[in-house]
Amino acid sequence: MDIVFIIKGIIIGLLVSIPVGPVAVLCIQRGMNKGLFSGFITGAGAAFADVIYAIIAGFSISLIKEFLADNQIIIRVVASLFLIVIAYRIFFSNPALQLRKLKREGNKFFSDFATSFLLTVSNPLTVGVFGFLYAQFNMVDSSSTPLHVWAMVFLVFAGSLLWWLSLVGIVALFKHRISLRSLVTVNKITAILIWVFAVYVIISAIFPSISV
Repeated sequence: MDIVFIIKGIIIGLLVSIPVGPVAVLCIQRGMNKGLFSGFITGAGAAFADVIYAIIAGFSISLIKEFLADNQIIIRVVASLFLIVIAYRIFFSNPALQLRKLKREGNKFFSDFATSFLLTVSNPLTVGVFGFLYAQFNMVDSSSTPLHVWAMVFLVFAGSLLWWLSLVGIVALFKHRISLRSLVTVNKITAILIWVFAVYVIISAIFPSISV
């Protein structure tokens, strides 16, 4: 395993994670409202979900790929409805009450992790993205050994975590300059963006011809 292979694997992890979607928005919102570690745990949930698809694409597990393809519409619609519920709760949340609740009860990091994990793993199109990137970077071929594929999956995971850690670091730079009133605005903008994304996913799943 040479340095070029390592760099390529990390770049693939970054490329899969960087596009701004609902998980990135949630990561920022939770980092501001619930703390930086909560934001990172949210990103880590997405990174673990990406690992599953990285493994499927790397080993070409046809049975799982066929299941995801056959049930793509149902999976995407259910995930979008889940997003709408999350957005509703964010839109009407009160940062002051949320902070007091966190001090009293502590943060529920498992919930943060599970939410982003489910959101990410519910998008079967990610398998195709990994397959495309593997081909473009010439990472896997018919002669690749299982050890080679597992090494690649680990590097993809490392690249994904690197992105989420970087995003949380950016949030940390601005968090202390933001008031509770500003957090209310952040919550509402976050919820609206997630709603728009969820509606788009539902429409594009039911009517593929109008998807971008």
